[in-house]
Amino acid sequence: GSEEAEEEAEEHEEEEEEEEEEQPEDSRGGEPIFHIVGTSSASAEEESFLVEQYRSLTREELLKRLLECDVVLYNMSENATEEQIEEATWIVTALRIEVEKLKTRKTFILISTVMTWAMTKLQNLVSLEEDEDFKRRRPHPSFKNHNNLEKLVLNLGRGKKPKLTSYVVACGHQYGKGENLFHYFFKFPKVPVFGEGTNYIPVIHVYDLGGVLKNIIELKPKSKYIVAVDQSNYTLEDIVKLARCYLLCSVLNKLMSFQPEELACLSIDLRLDPFIIKDAFSLRWRSEAGMVDNIESIVEEYKETRQLLPIRICLVGPPAVGKTTVAERLCRHYQIHHIKIKEVIEEKMTRLVSGKEMVSGAEFFTEEEKAAAQEQLENCDKSMETNAGRLDDNLLSDILREKLNSKPCRNQGFVLDGFPKTYEQAQLIFTENQPMQSRKPLYNKKIIPDHIFTLNATNDFLKMRARGLPQSLAAKMRYTEEEFVPRLERYRERSAAEDTVLDYFDELEIHPEHIGTGLRMITEIVGSPKNYGLSPEEQEEEDRRKEEERKHDLAVQAAERKRRNEAALVEMTAQYEEWRNLSELKRQEQQLLEARALPLRNYLMKYVMPSLSEALLDCSKIKPEDPVDFLVLTQYTFIIKNYPNMIKYTTKYRFLN
Repeated sequence: GSEEAEEEAEEHEEEEEEEEEEQPEDSRGGEPIFHIVGTSSASAEEESFLVEQYRSLTREELLKRLLECDVVLYNMSENATEEQIEEATWIVTALRIEVEKLKTRKTFILISTVMTWAMTKLQNLVSLEEDEDFKRRRPHPSFKNHNNLEKLVLNLGRGKKPKLTSYVVACGHQYGKGENLFHYFFKFPKVPVFGEGTNYIPVIHVYDLGGVLKNIIELKPKSKYIVAVDQSNYTLEDIVKLARCYLLCSVLNKLMSFQPEELACLSIDLRLDPFIIKDAFSLRWRSEAGMVDNIESIVEEYKETRQLLPIRICLVGPPAVGKTTVAERLCRHYQIHHIKIKEVIEEKMTRLVSGKEMVSGAEFFTEEEKAAAQEQLENCDKSMETNAGRLDDNLLSDILREKLNSKPCRNQGFVLDGFPKTYEQAQLIFTENQPMQSRKPLYNKKIIPDHIFTLNATNDFLKMRARGLPQSLAAKMRYTEEEFVPRLERYRERSAAEDTVLDYFDELEIHPEHIGTGLRMITEIVGSPKNYGLSPEEQEEEDRRKEEERKHDLAVQAAERKRRNEAALVEMTAQYEEWRNLSELKRQEQQLLEARALPLRNYLMKYVMPSLSEALLDCSKIKPEDPVDFLVLTQYTFIIKNYPNMIKYTTKYRFLN
């Protein structure tokens, strides 16, 4: 006992002296220099802080790289496969063989899991001490290999003046920066509380786990086995209920299927006291109180890490330009919420009338709250009476701001459909209390739209579009001639005001985009969706809707083709009838001409052609210099000889004329 304690103390002092001599320092600040290298899976992204990053190394290559490092962090805390544990066991065994050949002191830290304590019978909150409780730990059946690996690692540092110092860090279930095990509770609302939910789950934020590892590297604590958990001691029910209040996706009806190891981790029931971390380490806690007390910052980390960023859009434009149609398509595409001011008011008034309000997803009905709701309802009624059925801008902005601050809008995003309309309304909704010395307006960054789109169209186009609607739909949308023209004029007046709603966003450097009515341009500017996308049920419904649209489009196209074919057939029939009538008419005309020409032909054949033929033959034989004069003279001679009376008649006729 005492001799061993003295030897350990001497070894500890020698280790500290050697570390002080070997530790390189930065010439600028005297801080240790760490060059970080690491292995990663094939799907992992390149990390900027890594000097080198290795993928798919063989065991021999991995061992070679590890021997080059002064500090080795081997992570087996989450989702470790049997192959990875087997590889880690081989690495630890190989390091034990190579330890005598090491030229410099090295540190090996195994990041394990509290699941190696899952079956340990502990009473209440227990402080883990290596000599007592450590020997009594019992692993979960699925984590026996982890337990064996821990023992191998601890044996690495045995012996007098070892060149390899080894540590085991049994960390709680990790959360923060995107989660791993707990992300199901943020994503899927119907993930159940397994069992009664009263089991205590040891957890730790990943940043705090990093702080623990940093302290081990720097301080080289005497204790080689360290439990890394925060001091929250919350049950599974506490975590699940709070996560549901900050739900980040749409409703899912099917339950998420957990792996057996994940179910085991969620079923653990341990209350552990990390006394070494509290007493020996200088740790700057990121989340010492646990998930429940830091849920808002954890949700923000979750969304940022997984890029589940809300998309906030505001559509501005004249009536009948198509804002609602574009907004509906954008909401379907990005899976965000369509904010129509009329529906928001109706929803709020319904809740006020029923005396129900929603806080963190739960309804409450206390007398005090009912009285407050009744007072708010009376204020709304008075405002509507005074303003011809419209709410005062102050009340309207309160209602809309409450809607935009709701968790669905904050987490997924929204499309504001045609509101706000004026500079003053935008100020009431988005502007925060501003200090006197501040020049730039302060606004609520969590609800301010990221994109402002103005849909443009001419008055003539808008009027024509409004007139083209069915009378019932036009009356419902207030697009009748009596209502539409004044609405359009009011919009043009607001657009020509000294301070417009677009000016408000311009002052905040959220510059509006002026476009037509096309959806593609908007999606190109906004980019791809930044959420989980559709749930299986929603995807099935979307596929069904698209299939129905496809079938409808095919039916419309088939009907259009049939109509065109029928119209073409009718046109061809008419043209054929016309052609046939023309052909018959031409045939009859031809017959008439032939009938009329027959006497003339007979006359020519009997009286003209014989003499003409004879004259032509004579002309061919004689070949006179002027064939025409020859033919005339020949025919004249023929007429005098055969028809003398005709010459007398012709001469007399000429004389009389």
